[in-house]
Parts: sequence; structure tokens; C-alpha cells
Amino acid sequence: MKYLFFTVLTCLFIGCKEEKQVSENFSKPDSKPNIIFILTDDLGYGDIGVLFQNQRKKEGKPHFKTPFIDEMANSGITLARHYVPAPVCAPSRASLLYGVHQGHSNIRNNQFDKALSDVPNMASMLKEAGYATALVGKWGLQGLTGNSPDTWKAFPTKRGFDYFFGYVRHVDGHNHYPAHKAHDRPKVELYENNDEISGKLEGCYTTDLFTAAAKHWIYNQAKSKDKPFFLELAFDTPHAGLQIAPSPYPEGGGINGGIQWKGTPGRFINTADTTIDDYYHPDYAKKDWPDPQKRFASMVRRIDNAIGDIRQLLKDLSIDRETLIVFTSDNGPHNESYGYGKYDPTFFDSFANLDGIKRDTWEGGIRVPTFVSWPGHIPDGIKNNQPSAFYDWMPTFAEIAGIAPPARTDGVSLWPILNGEKETNDGMVYIEYSQNGKTPEYSEFEKQHQGAKRGEMQVVYLEGHKGIRQNIQSQDDDFQIYNIQEDAEETKDLASSSPYFEALQTRMKSKVLQSRRPDHEAKRPYDGIIVPSVKLKNIQKGIQYTSYKKTTSWIPDVRVIKNQQLANGVQKALNITNIVKGDSMVVSYKGYLHAPTSGEYTFSLQADSNSILRIHNAKVIDMEDREAPLEAKIMLEKGYHPLNLIYAHNKGEPSLSLKSKGPNDIVFKEMDFSY
Repeated sequence: MKYLFFTVLTCLFIGCKEEKQVSENFSKPDSKPNIIFILTDDLGYGDIGVLFQNQRKKEGKPHFKTPFIDEMANSGITLARHYVPAPVCAPSRASLLYGVHQGHSNIRNNQFDKALSDVPNMASMLKEAGYATALVGKWGLQGLTGNSPDTWKAFPTKRGFDYFFGYVRHVDGHNHYPAHKAHDRPKVELYENNDEISGKLEGCYTTDLFTAAAKHWIYNQAKSKDKPFFLELAFDTPHAGLQIAPSPYPEGGGINGGIQWKGTPGRFINTADTTIDDYYHPDYAKKDWPDPQKRFASMVRRIDNAIGDIRQLLKDLSIDRETLIVFTSDNGPHNESYGYGKYDPTFFDSFANLDGIKRDTWEGGIRVPTFVSWPGHIPDGIKNNQPSAFYDWMPTFAEIAGIAPPARTDGVSLWPILNGEKETNDGMVYIEYSQNGKTPEYSEFEKQHQGAKRGEMQVVYLEGHKGIRQNIQSQDDDFQIYNIQEDAEETKDLASSSPYFEALQTRMKSKVLQSRRPDHEAKRPYDGIIVPSVKLKNIQKGIQYTSYKKTTSWIPDVRVIKNQQLANGVQKALNITNIVKGDSMVVSYKGYLHAPTSGEYTFSLQADSNSILRIHNAKVIDMEDREAPLEAKIMLEKGYHPLNLIYAHNKGEPSLSLKSKGPNDIVFKEMDFSY
């Protein structure tokens, strides 16, 4: 086999008149709101009153209440089909912060405590937009090297957060009393910024502790009035251990009621007690329920109290109409107790009417309760059934903050849905995950799902349908295809039911190959498969370019900066010096690359500033990620492949070079490009 080395000057780029363009101008609210993102741990879709527990009450079944979360849902929008990027916490939370799906994340599968890459993330993005930023609660993305804030590569304050209060290590979040040994869990470390303070936290329960820290920080931010704030409040409950609070939730909420920050050792918060893990909510204390179930119901009710407390604080501070709140969970319900006896989420049907739990890619494992409230800006009591995902929050928050999100994001802004402007978005829901277990054999689940082996799993939503495959052995394995809108329980596989679904099967298989990139630490059976080409009509030789004014330190998503456009045109080949005539410019090249034969192609990118190369929707080279290589291999089918190269110039002499080599037995001469 001969190998042909060639630059983009000798590749064929084709502009296509039928190519879909994003025509909407970038829009934003009149002012930057405060943003509070509340992330619970292992809270199931069915664990909320308005989503399922209230229905169980009507049916006379065991149930618990979430009155304050219900109130939030009724005063805002419910995203009824909001999905996590993976059905377990570390990859889910990483993709949330990165704004990318699991096919582009450096944290996949069960890579707990792996370092979050030093690329623009949700916190650093909002910080540049003028926000004060804080993380209160669980992290677990600090890096495997080191044992202190100085040595942890990705400590929260090194990843865009001005303030951190919480657990660093993933496993520490399994004990909700940091200063105490709890059943089979040891004492654990808890940090306030660089200081380890667990010795001051005697009798403190983390749901209360994190609520107190959040309220304390919000209060200080509101009083200073320096800038808008972004707070990620990441509870480590109701994930196991099934530990409950030490005392009743204090009356009221807000400034003068509810949980209060004291800050003194042994009495750090007002609910700290000399005895721990013994307060059952009175609604459940005398129920004839198994103890683990009473504990779980009490844990969820405690979170509910916290939500009411925080929302009251916003009202007391007169900033409730200036603050957007998101409430959600990092994956489906768990089935662990860590020392408190047998626990399964079947007693309350925490998965609602869906099949699957945490670590499953059935709906119950990946669909999470999600509510968004912003009084005066988001309509009350709306329910939206459009599929959306965690990585949509980065572009959403960028839009309401008045900035362009990073081009590396896989998400789209949900703001048009949140404010009632649109009912649908153009986003993509894609999930991949691997776990050597099985779906539990719960009688509530469909027979064909019970005991189903997980293995390598993959999910894609396309043309209104869900494609799911499990225990994947090769790219040839078929997706099961479901109409989730009508069949949320995934009972009727439509894959072979008509010529349309047979063709959709092919499109799904192509879509996943065109939308992801392999990761050497999370290998998949479909990593080395040739990416399908596309068929084109009305093609003309050349590559289109559009230049924009650069207003962010990162490479911006050019779809949302139409008002910054400077010029556009067509080139026969890349020539950045003919376009960039000043500092702080962005150039987006779009066209089609012609692969003269099927096989492995190697692309290398060089530039004086950051650039990102996508082929189809796959992010092939990302210069913004300092740890990513500037050379990448991709298997391409013979034919045409859409290409988008975004170059962000800061100052000085511009330079951009994209080179490639690939298999070819034919002498490939330089071509005359045109459009």
C-alpha cells in the first residue's frame, strides 16, 4: 500500500448550496441573571411528587412528598425528557461542565476522580462573562495524582470556580457526616477552598451543610452587588449511604429561618447535633416500611426542605426575579445502602413508569427530573417533551449571559424552549457507557429488560426515535428503536417493522460514527470503523469562509455570533493571510473533504492561535485542549465528508496549516478549486 502525503491545498473541498445554515441571530435576555444549578446525586425520575409520587398517593401506594420542588416545577418549566450523558456520576458531571457528550469527553465510563481537562468549561466561561462562581458540594474530578489542593491537577478553584466548599474525592461523598465514621464508611476530608475543615464539622449532615454554605455564599454575593453569580450546588444525596439528618429541619427559611451558617467548630451549622443519623421525617417515622425506605424518603424530603429554604432566601434578598434556578440529578436511582440493609428503588418506583436504574441506558437510568425557574422570564407550569441533554446547559447559560459559548461544545441553547419561544431545538442526545453488570430483574420492568447484560452501551435519539444497543460486540449490531413519546417503557422495538425503520437503522449507525471520537482509555467495539461519507448534489469546487470579530478568549461557536460577522467568501484552498487583516478575528471554514479512497487518514493542524477541526460532527483536533494531540487519525469512507475548521486569531502574523496523509494508489495532483 502506498501512502500519499498531501496538504489541504491538494485535498478537494466542495461547497454545497444545500448545506444547512444556522440563520438565527444570537439573542439574549436584557440582563445577566444569577444562575443556581442544583445537582442531586442518584435522584430518580420518579422521586419527585409532580412527576410520579403524587400519582402513587392517589393510587394508595407507598409514597413520599416533595412540596417545595413541586412548587418550583409549577412556577417554571419541566423538561420532561432531559438526559444525562452517561448513567453514572463522574462522566455525567464532566460532560455537564465541558458542554460535550461522552463521545468527546476525556472522562468516560467509571473514571472517577480523573482530572477535568483544562479547557473552557461552564464555570470558567461564566467567570469570563463577569460572574462570581462557586461550587458547593461534590466534585470527584480533581485528578488521580496528588493528595492536596496544591497537587490535585483539577481542584475546583483551578477550573474556574472562585470559591469551593465540599468533597474533593468521589468516594468521600458516600459518607454524609464528614467528621464521623458512619457504618462501613470512615471519616472523610471536606475542604473550604484550600483548607481541610472536617475537624470543625462535628454533627454536620452534608445536605444541611451544603445548603448552609450555599445560602451563606449567596447572601454575601447579593449584599456585595458586585456582579451576577453562578453557583453549582452539588448535593451528595440521596446517594448511599442511607444516612439521615441529626435533627429536624428548622422552621421557616431564607435569611432568618431554615439552615443557618454559624462557622464555629462543633456548631458549624444550626442543625449540628451531638447524636447523628437518627432523625426520620415525621411523615415517615411511624410508617410500616422497611428502615432503608424510611431513610431514603427522609433524605429526599431533606433535599426538598433545602430547595424551599434557598428559594425563600432569594425572595428575602429581593433577587428571586433576577435568578434562574435549575434542579436536576446526575443519573437514575441507585440500589445501594452501604451498611443500612437491603435497598432497592422498587418500593417507591423511583424510576417512575420507566425501566432501568443507575448504570442502565434504558430510560430510567438516563432520564432525570429537571425543572427550571426564573420568575418573570420563564412561563409557569409548562412541560416540554423535547429531548435535551446536560451538555446543552453550557450554551444555554452562555446565551443568557450574553456571550458566545465555546465552539467545542456539542450542545445547543435551551433558552428558546425555556422562554416559550420554541418547543423544539436542533440538539443531539448521544450517550455511550460501559459497565459489566445487568439490568436488575425487577418485576416492574419489561421481561425482555430484566437481567439484560449491559456491557458496551450506546444511545442516540434521531428523527424523534431512540436507538439503543447493549452488550455491543461490533458496529454491525443493530439498534433497538423506540418511539419514546408513545412508548416510554420501551416495549415495542420498531427496528424491523417497516422500510422506514430499516433505513433509520442505517442512519443511526452512520450518525454515531460521524459524531464521536475514540478515547484510548475507554475503548469501544466501534472505534476503528470507517466513517460513512455523504451524498451531495449541486456541488461546486472550493471552500467557504466567514470571518467574525473575536470577543472571547476561547474559540467561539460561530453559529451564535452572526452580529459579529465581518466578511465571507470562497477560497480554492486555505489561505488565512488573505482573510485575517487585523487582531482578534475568527474564521470559520466550511466545505467538504473528498477522500479518494476508503481507509485511515491522518490530519495534523498547525496555527499561531487555537483552532478546532470537525469532520462531520466529530471533533478530530481541538487545539484548545492542551493535552490533546495536534495530529489525529480517522477512518473515512471514499467520498465526501463535511468539514468545519474554526480558527481563532489573537494578534500578530496569522498562520494556519492543515495537512493530511492517507492511503491511495493513485497519484493525486493539485486541483483547481472553485465554488
